Amino acid sequence: MKKIVLASKSLDRGRILREARVPFSILISKVNEVPFKKRLSNNPIKLVEELAKAKALSAKLTLMENRKESIIIAADTIIEFKGEIIGKAKDENQAFQILRKLAGNAHNLITGVAITETSNPKIIVDHDSTTVKFLNLKDHEIWNYVKTGEWRGRAGCYSARDKASLFVDMIIGSTSNVIGLPLHKVYEILKKEFNVDLLKNSN
Repeated sequence: MKKIVLASKSLDRGRILREARVPFSILISKVNEVPFKKRLSNNPIKLVEELAKAKALSAKLTLMENRKESIIIAADTIIEFKGEIIGKAKDENQAFQILRKLAGNAHNLITGVAITETSNPKIIVDHDSTTVKFLNLKDHEIWNYVKTGEWRGRAGCYSARDKASLFVDMIIGSTSNVIGLPLHKVYEILKKEFNVDLLKNSN
């Protein structure tokens, strides 16, 4: 099987692949997200696709310099709520404000995915969107969750597979996308575009 590299430091994305028994290694790509967010602040889908593409190409350059043959998977996730793009919180107070805004409401979780390989100029970029609705939460409940620290490094300040699963009322769409990586999209792209069947080659 071709070597798969996940160009992400996300613990959730790594866990998704491990639980699907997909062998992979991690290479954290360094991309300055600020210019993308300024330029595409009104286009959440384009934003996550462009960021995923930039991360994939950054990782690809590093791997090519090291002459390592690999397939690269990169992703970027944001929350869209009433036209507002919500990313990661910088501190507990910001995490509380974000979760307070989302409590009792539905929001869209959008993930951009980019896949390429070192020996191939082809790069496939796609996205997936899932609607998530939270229960109504009181302020002290939100603070109790914030104190768990799960909000750190996560778009929308929650992890739907951990403590936040207690207040996720509804999910419409891909559950793996909510966690950070739409596996069905990855599977289809790898199979159709790169001749890699994860069902056949998984351990």
